[in-house]
This record gives sequence, C-alpha cells and structure tokens, in this order.
Amino acid sequence: MKDILAAITAYREARGWTEYRLAEMADLPQTTISSWYRKNTTPSVASLEKICKAFGITLSQLFAEGNEAVVLTDSQRLLLDRWSKLTPEQQDALFTLIDRM
Repeated sequence: MKDILAAITAYREARGWTEYRLAEMADLPQTTISSWYRKNTTPSVASLEKICKAFGITLSQLFAEGNEAVVLTDSQRLLLDRWSKLTPEQQDALFTLIDRM
C-alpha cells in the first residue's frame, strides 16, 4: 500500500510549501496535519479530498503508483475512511485478522 503521508510530503515539498501553508490551502487546522505525522496516521477521506483540491490533483492521482490511475469504489472509500479512524494497534489487529481469513 502506498505511503500516503510520504506522497503528501512529496507534493507539498515540490510546491515549496510548509505544513502550515498546506493547512491554509486545504482549509485544515495545521495541528491536524502535524498530528498525522506525529501519530503516523492516515488522514480521513474528507481531509484527503481537501488536500488533493489544494494540490490541484485527484484522489486517484494521490493514490496512484507511478502513472497508473486509481479509481476508488464507494465501498473502498468507506473502508479507507474507517481505516483512517483506527489506531495503529487496531490497524495491526485488522491486518492479523485479514491474514487469518
């Protein structure tokens, strides 16, 4: 799975933006953005949409590996949104559960 925080950082740095500038452009609190990095959490879909709008890209472009476009279904968007609300420990537990299926 793509490292979304690394992708956000790459887009931000390519524009010469600080986290504060990204927060302004995406209409998000700067503390929210910095907490993603401190806690190593994935932003919610709603936050990702704001980030993408600020960068002038689509969610598909953010999630794409290379030049391959990604289209998320409604179920995948819902799953990603719920995933972003889990703690790292809960995410690990979910991976363990999935691996056992």
